Amino acid sequence: MRLRPGVGAACQADAVDLEPFRGELEREGDYELLSFDGLDLSGQDATSARFIDCAITDCALEETRLTGAHLIDTTLTRAHAASLDVADATWRDVTLADCRLGAVRAYGGRLTRVTVRGGKIDYLNLRDAHLEEVRLTGCTVGDLDLVGSEAKGLVIEDCRVGRLDVTRAKLTSADLRGADLRAVDGLAGLAGATISEEQLVALAPALAEQLGIRVS
Repeated sequence: MRLRPGVGAACQADAVDLEPFRGELEREGDYELLSFDGLDLSGQDATSARFIDCAITDCALEETRLTGAHLIDTTLTRAHAASLDVADATWRDVTLADCRLGAVRAYGGRLTRVTVRGGKIDYLNLRDAHLEEVRLTGCTVGDLDLVGSEAKGLVIEDCRVGRLDVTRAKLTSADLRGADLRAVDGLAGLAGATISEEQLVALAPALAEQLGIRVS
Protein backbone atom coordinates (compact mmCIF):
# COMPACT_ATOMS: atom_id res chain seq x y z
CA MET A 1 0.00 0.00 0.00
CA ARG A 2 1.22 3.47 -0.80
CA LEU A 3 -0.06 6.90 0.13
CA ARG A 4 -0.19 9.54 -2.53
CA PRO A 5 2.57 12.11 -1.94
CA GLY A 6 1.51 14.88 0.39
CA VAL A 7 -1.24 12.85 2.03
CA GLY A 8 -0.99 12.40 5.79
CA ALA A 9 -1.13 9.16 7.70
CA ALA A 10 -4.65 10.00 8.80
CA CYS A 11 -5.77 9.50 5.22
CA GLN A 12 -4.58 5.92 4.91
CA ALA A 13 -8.00 4.92 3.67
CA ASP A 14 -7.05 6.66 0.43
CA ALA A 15 -3.96 4.48 0.02
CA VAL A 16 -3.69 2.69 -3.30
CA ASP A 17 -2.15 -0.57 -4.44
CA LEU A 18 0.60 -0.27 -7.00
CA GLU A 19 0.81 -2.88 -9.70
CA PRO A 20 4.32 -4.34 -10.28
CA PHE A 21 5.79 -3.22 -13.59
CA ARG A 22 6.87 -5.88 -16.03
CA GLY A 23 8.54 -5.49 -19.40
CA GLU A 24 10.67 -2.66 -20.75
CA LEU A 25 10.20 1.08 -20.86
CA GLU A 26 9.00 2.63 -24.10
CA ARG A 27 9.23 6.05 -25.70
CA GLU A 28 6.13 8.11 -24.90
CA GLY A 29 4.88 5.32 -22.66
CA ASP A 30 2.16 5.88 -20.07
CA TYR A 31 2.88 4.49 -16.60
CA GLU A 32 0.39 5.07 -13.79
CA LEU A 33 0.04 3.50 -10.34
CA LEU A 34 2.99 1.19 -10.98
CA SER A 35 5.75 -0.14 -8.75
CA PHE A 36 9.23 -0.47 -10.27
CA ASP A 37 11.00 -2.55 -7.63
CA GLY A 38 14.59 -3.81 -7.91
CA LEU A 39 14.63 -3.61 -11.71
CA ASP A 40 17.54 -3.04 -14.04
CA LEU A 41 16.24 -0.31 -16.35
CA SER A 42 19.70 0.58 -17.65
CA GLY A 43 19.88 1.79 -21.23
CA GLN A 44 16.11 1.75 -21.73
CA ASP A 45 14.45 4.59 -23.62
CA ALA A 46 11.55 6.35 -21.89
CA THR A 47 11.87 9.61 -23.80
CA SER A 48 8.74 11.76 -23.34
CA ALA A 49 7.12 9.04 -21.21
CA ARG A 50 4.67 9.84 -18.40
CA PHE A 51 5.00 8.44 -14.88
CA ILE A 52 2.06 9.24 -12.60
CA ASP A 53 1.73 7.99 -9.00
CA CYS A 54 4.62 5.55 -9.42
CA ALA A 55 7.24 4.22 -6.99
CA ILE A 56 10.71 3.49 -8.38
CA THR A 57 12.69 1.60 -5.73
CA ASP A 58 16.17 0.01 -5.77
CA CYS A 59 16.39 0.31 -9.55
CA ALA A 60 19.46 0.64 -11.79
CA LEU A 61 19.00 3.63 -14.11
CA GLU A 62 22.37 3.66 -15.86
CA GLU A 63 21.93 5.69 -19.08
CA THR A 64 18.16 5.34 -18.85
CA ARG A 65 16.77 7.99 -21.21
CA LEU A 66 14.10 10.10 -19.56
CA THR A 67 14.53 13.15 -21.78
CA GLY A 68 11.32 15.18 -21.87
CA ALA A 69 9.59 12.75 -19.51
CA HIS A 70 6.84 13.79 -17.09
CA LEU A 71 7.13 12.51 -13.51
CA ILE A 72 4.10 13.40 -11.41
CA ASP A 73 3.48 12.32 -7.79
CA THR A 74 6.31 9.82 -8.11
CA THR A 75 9.07 8.66 -5.76
CA LEU A 76 12.56 7.39 -6.56
CA THR A 77 14.14 5.56 -3.64
CA ARG A 78 17.72 4.22 -3.61
CA ALA A 79 17.96 4.52 -7.40
CA HIS A 80 21.52 4.30 -8.69
CA ALA A 81 23.27 5.29 -11.90
CA ALA A 82 26.60 6.72 -13.00
CA SER A 83 24.84 8.76 -15.67
CA LEU A 84 21.19 9.73 -16.03
CA ASP A 85 19.57 11.85 -18.75
CA VAL A 86 16.44 13.75 -17.64
CA ALA A 87 16.96 16.88 -19.75
CA ASP A 88 13.89 18.98 -20.60
CA ALA A 89 11.78 16.84 -18.26
CA THR A 90 8.85 17.98 -16.13
CA TRP A 91 8.84 16.84 -12.50
CA ARG A 92 6.00 17.74 -10.15
CA ASP A 93 5.57 16.48 -6.57
CA VAL A 94 8.55 14.15 -6.88
CA THR A 95 10.83 12.84 -4.12
CA LEU A 96 14.30 11.35 -4.56
CA ALA A 97 15.34 9.54 -1.39
CA ASP A 98 18.77 8.05 -0.68
CA CYS A 99 19.69 7.84 -4.36
CA ARG A 100 23.30 7.42 -5.52
CA LEU A 101 23.76 9.16 -8.83
CA GLY A 102 26.75 10.33 -10.81
CA ALA A 103 26.09 12.86 -13.58
CA VAL A 104 22.44 13.90 -13.74
CA ARG A 105 21.66 15.89 -16.88
CA ALA A 106 18.50 17.79 -15.92
CA TYR A 107 19.13 20.97 -17.87
CA GLY A 108 16.18 22.82 -19.34
CA GLY A 109 13.74 20.99 -17.10
CA ARG A 110 10.81 22.24 -15.06
CA LEU A 111 10.86 21.04 -11.45
CA THR A 112 7.99 21.90 -9.12
CA ARG A 113 7.80 20.74 -5.49
CA VAL A 114 10.72 18.36 -5.85
CA THR A 115 12.62 17.05 -2.81
CA VAL A 116 16.05 15.43 -2.85
CA ARG A 117 16.56 13.79 0.53
CA GLY A 118 19.72 11.95 1.53
CA GLY A 119 22.03 10.18 -0.89
CA LYS A 120 24.68 11.63 -3.17
CA ILE A 121 24.79 13.22 -6.61
CA ASP A 122 28.21 13.89 -8.13
CA TYR A 123 27.06 16.43 -10.73
CA LEU A 124 23.57 17.91 -10.85
CA ASN A 125 23.17 19.87 -14.09
CA LEU A 126 20.17 22.19 -13.81
CA ARG A 127 21.29 24.72 -16.39
CA ASP A 128 18.48 26.86 -17.78
CA ALA A 129 15.97 24.92 -15.67
CA HIS A 130 12.90 26.38 -13.98
CA LEU A 131 12.69 25.42 -10.31
CA GLU A 132 9.87 26.11 -7.89
CA GLU A 133 9.85 24.89 -4.29
CA VAL A 134 12.78 22.56 -4.81
CA ARG A 135 14.36 21.31 -1.59
CA LEU A 136 17.69 19.55 -1.07
CA THR A 137 18.05 18.14 2.42
CA GLY A 138 20.65 15.95 4.07
CA CYS A 139 22.41 15.10 0.82
CA THR A 140 25.81 15.54 -0.80
CA VAL A 141 26.13 17.25 -4.18
CA GLY A 142 29.59 17.44 -5.66
CA ASP A 143 28.74 20.04 -8.32
CA LEU A 144 25.44 21.94 -8.37
CA ASP A 145 25.13 23.72 -11.71
CA LEU A 146 22.42 26.40 -11.77
CA VAL A 147 23.82 28.43 -14.67
CA GLY A 148 21.02 30.42 -16.30
CA SER A 149 18.35 28.79 -14.15
CA GLU A 150 15.32 30.45 -12.58
CA ALA A 151 14.70 29.21 -9.05
CA LYS A 152 11.88 30.32 -6.78
CA GLY A 153 11.75 28.99 -3.23
CA LEU A 154 14.89 26.85 -3.53
CA VAL A 155 15.91 25.51 -0.11
CA ILE A 156 19.19 23.77 0.70
CA GLU A 157 19.46 22.42 4.23
CA ASP A 158 22.06 20.25 5.95
CA CYS A 159 23.81 19.60 2.64
CA ARG A 160 27.39 19.49 1.51
CA VAL A 161 27.85 21.19 -1.84
CA GLY A 162 31.34 20.96 -3.29
CA ARG A 163 30.81 23.63 -5.94
CA LEU A 164 27.86 25.89 -6.70
CA ASP A 165 27.63 27.74 -10.03
CA VAL A 166 24.97 30.46 -10.11
CA THR A 167 26.25 32.34 -13.15
CA ARG A 168 23.30 34.19 -14.74
CA ALA A 169 20.92 32.49 -12.31
CA LYS A 170 17.80 34.25 -11.09
CA LEU A 171 17.06 33.29 -7.50
CA THR A 172 13.88 34.32 -5.72
CA SER A 173 13.33 33.59 -2.02
CA ALA A 174 16.16 31.04 -2.06
CA ASP A 175 17.47 29.83 1.30
CA LEU A 176 21.02 28.52 1.08
CA ARG A 177 21.87 28.76 4.77
CA GLY A 178 21.92 24.98 5.19
CA ALA A 179 24.52 24.44 2.47
CA ASP A 180 28.13 23.68 3.32
CA LEU A 181 29.42 25.64 0.32
CA ARG A 182 33.01 24.92 -0.68
CA ALA A 183 33.18 27.15 -3.77
CA VAL A 184 30.81 29.46 -5.61
CA ASP A 185 31.05 30.61 -9.22
CA GLY A 186 29.07 33.54 -10.60
CA LEU A 187 28.67 35.27 -7.26
CA ALA A 188 26.33 37.90 -8.68
CA GLY A 189 23.80 35.14 -9.18
CA LEU A 190 23.39 34.87 -5.42
CA ALA A 191 21.20 37.98 -5.49
CA GLY A 192 17.82 37.04 -4.05
CA ALA A 193 19.27 34.32 -1.83
CA THR A 194 19.58 34.19 1.93
CA ILE A 195 22.91 33.00 3.33
CA SER A 196 24.31 32.80 6.84
CA GLU A 197 26.89 35.07 8.42
CA GLU A 198 29.37 32.20 8.39
CA GLN A 199 28.85 31.70 4.67
CA LEU A 200 29.29 35.41 4.06
CA VAL A 201 32.62 35.38 5.91
CA ALA A 202 33.77 32.37 3.88
CA LEU A 203 32.78 34.06 0.63
CA ALA A 204 34.28 37.44 1.56
CA PRO A 205 37.62 36.95 -0.30
CA ALA A 206 35.83 35.96 -3.51
CA LEU A 207 33.39 38.85 -3.17
CA ALA A 208 36.23 41.29 -2.61
CA GLU A 209 38.05 39.98 -5.67
CA GLN A 210 34.96 40.30 -7.86
CA LEU A 211 34.33 43.87 -6.68
CA GLY A 212 37.98 44.82 -7.13
CA ILE A 213 38.48 45.46 -3.43
CA ARG A 214 42.03 45.14 -2.11
CA VAL A 215 42.34 44.00 1.47
CA SER A 216 45.58 44.62 3.34
